[in-house]
Amino acid sequence: MSYNNIFSETSGKIAKIVINRPKKLNSLNIETIAELHEAISIADRDNNIRVIIITGAGEKAFVAGADISEFANFTSDQGYDLSLNGHKKLCDFIENLSKPVIAAINGFALGGGLELAMSCHIRIASENAKMGLPEVSLGAIPGYGGTQRLPQLIGKGKAMELIISGGMIDANSALSFGLVNHVVLQDNLMETSNEIAMKILKNSPLAIRASIIAINSNYKDGVNGYEVEMREFSNCFQSEDFIEGTNAFLEKRKSNFN
Repeated sequence: MSYNNIFSETSGKIAKIVINRPKKLNSLNIETIAELHEAISIADRDNNIRVIIITGAGEKAFVAGADISEFANFTSDQGYDLSLNGHKKLCDFIENLSKPVIAAINGFALGGGLELAMSCHIRIASENAKMGLPEVSLGAIPGYGGTQRLPQLIGKGKAMELIISGGMIDANSALSFGLVNHVVLQDNLMETSNEIAMKILKNSPLAIRASIIAINSNYKDGVNGYEVEMREFSNCFQSEDFIEGTNAFLEKRKSNFN
């Protein structure tokens, strides 16, 4: 399928989705969000794909924010719809996806770009990466889940400072805060992302899906995460993956998950 703002390619069981608006530093507009939603949906439905990697074209930016020119004159109602669209079609959608999504952060990840990265399950940053939520400098606040996910990842105090100061942090600070999992050389970013994806591919797709559901449940209002864990744990029993995994262990061989 052809897109105007992204491109997607598959290598083995890994799908790589690249946001390709270099003249706009890969900023997010409504069309780009729709295309990302479509490409990720296709990858999620494809049983041959087990891991998704999202990155930005070039070395300057993962996503340098939302495309401000698109919504500068929006009304409050339009602003609400914009936020709702970003949640439903992109960030909430990725966070609750059944397959792991890795954000390979190359350069700037600001505003909606950082919100996109935070919705992914694993974040890897190049040494030149800069991250922040500068919306307050525009008279707004993060609208795609940033006020919720950033405190979950780095704690309320650091998140509050970063959001209300509108400042940026470098990759090593992001690593020390727990915002990213790894910091690597720019030239090694995709190699490291693929290495982590390959480690994931060795494991049970059913168990990975169950793990994502159980972990996410801890952050949902009114949901008992322990109950969800027990349910997902019990659902694994007698599955083909469980039978293969336990038999492989007992037979002292590597598991072969389809």
